[in-house]
Amino acid sequence: MSENTASEKRSRTPLDLTFTDVEALQRFVTDSGKILPRRVTGLTPKQQRHVTRQIKRARQVLLMK
Repeated sequence: MSENTASEKRSRTPLDLTFTDVEALQRFVTDSGKILPRRVTGLTPKQQRHVTRQIKRARQVLLMK
């Protein structure tokens, strides 16, 4: 039981996001659908590339616009 509570308490980083986490990915997209740049999101280059890939995957399977 302690494993579940430890994983729930662990903060999620942008690298933990997958294309199915549409609500979380919406934070990195404007209302018009553009992906926000690093200078706005404050992500590291690695995190920004990961988030961008996940947004594009979500768009491919029509989970996001």
